[in-house]
Amino acid sequence: MANILKQATRLGEGRPFPLGATWDGIGVNFALFSANATKVELCLFDETGEEELERIELPEFTNEIWHGYLPDARPGQLYGYRVHGPYEPENGHRFNANKLLIDPYAKELVGEIRWNPAHFGYVMESGDDTTFDERDSAPFMPKCRVIDPAFTWGRGETSPAVPWDRTIFYETHVKGFTKLHPAVPDRLRGTYGGMAIKEVIDYVKSLGVTSVELLPIHAFVQDQHLVDKGLANYWGYNSIGFFAPEPRYAATSNSIKEFKEMVAHLHAADLEVILDVVYNHTAEGNERGPTLSFKGIDNASYYRLMPDEKRYYINETGTGNTVNLSHPRVLQMVTDSLRYWATEMHVDGFRFDLATILGREPHGFDEGGGFLDSCLQDPILSSVKLSAEPWDCGPGGYQVGNFPPGWAEWNDKFRDTVRAFWKGDEGKLPELAPRLCGSGDVFNKRGRKPWSSVNFITAHDGYTLHDLVSYNDKHNEANGENNNDGHSHNISWNHGVEGPTDDPEIKALRERQKRNLLATLLLSQGTPMLLAGDEFGNTQNGNNNAYCQDNETAWLNWDSIDEDGQALIEFVRRVIAVRQSFPMLRRGRFLSGEYNAEFDVKDVTWLTPAGDEMADGHWHDGNAKCLGMLLDGRAQATGIKRPAMDATLLLVVNSHHDVVGFTLPEVSGGSVWRCLVDTNAPDPDEVPRVNTGDTYMVTGRSLLLLALEPEGKTSFALRRAARALRSVAETPAPVSFSEEEPVAEAEVEAAEEAEVETAEKPTA
Repeated sequence: MANILKQATRLGEGRPFPLGATWDGIGVNFALFSANATKVELCLFDETGEEELERIELPEFTNEIWHGYLPDARPGQLYGYRVHGPYEPENGHRFNANKLLIDPYAKELVGEIRWNPAHFGYVMESGDDTTFDERDSAPFMPKCRVIDPAFTWGRGETSPAVPWDRTIFYETHVKGFTKLHPAVPDRLRGTYGGMAIKEVIDYVKSLGVTSVELLPIHAFVQDQHLVDKGLANYWGYNSIGFFAPEPRYAATSNSIKEFKEMVAHLHAADLEVILDVVYNHTAEGNERGPTLSFKGIDNASYYRLMPDEKRYYINETGTGNTVNLSHPRVLQMVTDSLRYWATEMHVDGFRFDLATILGREPHGFDEGGGFLDSCLQDPILSSVKLSAEPWDCGPGGYQVGNFPPGWAEWNDKFRDTVRAFWKGDEGKLPELAPRLCGSGDVFNKRGRKPWSSVNFITAHDGYTLHDLVSYNDKHNEANGENNNDGHSHNISWNHGVEGPTDDPEIKALRERQKRNLLATLLLSQGTPMLLAGDEFGNTQNGNNNAYCQDNETAWLNWDSIDEDGQALIEFVRRVIAVRQSFPMLRRGRFLSGEYNAEFDVKDVTWLTPAGDEMADGHWHDGNAKCLGMLLDGRAQATGIKRPAMDATLLLVVNSHHDVVGFTLPEVSGGSVWRCLVDTNAPDPDEVPRVNTGDTYMVTGRSLLLLALEPEGKTSFALRRAARALRSVAETPAPVSFSEEEPVAEAEVEAAEEAEVETAEKPTA
């Protein structure tokens, strides 16, 4: 008691803002929101986090904020809170001062949870959450640490600010990407530091992707039921700290500095950093879950509770609880967190897990709800990339296309339609056409752009690309749930053998199908998202729910890259180079197919294999599996009434099992088509140029992209593409992770000019 009184005499009242622990160069201000608490104690720990040195009652309560100022506290100080108040589960209150609580605004955590019955506010052994547990949880809890935010950014301070139309997301996992990477030193494998090394960044950059999207790196909890089974929460969708980097991904004791260094290195390579964030629920579960932070600070404010039975939680997430973004202080916490990561940690955007919940008010999903409005009007948040997973398991949870302007959305319609088409399902052409065009039927409203559709074939949740073409059924036995977890409707096809095979025909077909799926993704309008490892055929051995596999099942296996994998990487690089070379493939306006009389052109024309324009009968022919998409380079590209100067392109897709003869259309301005992509040809440059009106034999289950060559000359767009493709060919992706001499820019330009001057004229 004497020690506590001594502390009280040196404790100032401090300020209610900013929330959290803030060092001002002299001391530290502590501020914590709790509307229903009766007392808040600040607990200080020694540098090991094992000994609780002092408990100090915060002296002031202003606007529901408890606050105090310690003039002799410094960065590095470990702390936590004990919050007093009623333990009345029936009224939604679960205060228990025996439980040490994590500050919701903690910038750094030290240590991790070591599961013990003391973590629970009730007597866990009884199973009755209305009981009260008096055991101290502090010995088993991580501790918050006061930080000094100072950091020298250097060249990595400036965001690459990649325009949406050029954005290509690359979804990956900090640990899984680097854990088995042969170029990453052992001490850095699986860490932020590992993501920052030159060989890793050089490889990512070589692919042509623009934005590295990291699975959750907010501090999260290892679920007790997984730990008990010898498994782990690998994906990290179990947040407990919205401001703190996950400490297990740090190779050093300073996770913030290491994270910032990773961002700085990626920025220096002109790569954006996008965070997958989980604000819809926390790791505290339902009424029988642990008391780690929010539940013990102010349960009734932080969570959505059943209106008539406040003992129970509204569970729209499938995880036991739902964060209450309708409460202004909770909304403030989430938006403060986003601004912190954007301004202090310099990330470039966010992908929101189960984002429908963030837009759901008590009356239901509302695109004008508090959180969505907050992002739209905020000068910081409205300037970064915002991408929604637009569904959850609550009522009215499927909201694809219903987020407001300024948001991009994961488009599962694209995923499912493209998978079904290449699987060979019948009657898919009417569904495929709008997906190739950026899903204007879903997103073309309120001035939204084609980039609003985040197109993907695979993601962390589900099969990898290799497994999508290798398995008919999921194989999740290692997850310990008798293979009952994970989706069963995968729209996958093993092509004749379940899993690995030595059959050369099946292997060749699988590789072509990978190229078909990847090319469709990268050549469609919208924003492509590539799952890391798909570019070289990474496998999870048929596991489509590897959330708990923090091991070789889910980590990328770099040593598995064989000749097929290397060839697939080079294919991806080539197609990305083509996409970035032609604005027609990433237009800022939705393709409409309407005739523009002023320019005598349609932006898109759909063709049958005979070269005729598709009619209603063609669209509704269930057996039709081959389609041509003609993109006219003269089509108006912006609201300014002038013709574009892009190349005219022809995309042909054929999911029929056999060869289809496709008559190449005659288009004004050119008489010869040049092949840029053929998923059946190892080197499209060796495919002869084909005259308009001639027939191109399209291999069964394959895709083509051709460009119209203007009469007697090479267009600017084709010159740009030729340069990009030459660069790809001359500088292979560094999968061997050895230093290679880059081709000098001057040599590339000289070679390009020489080729243009000596190019043979197309033959009739």
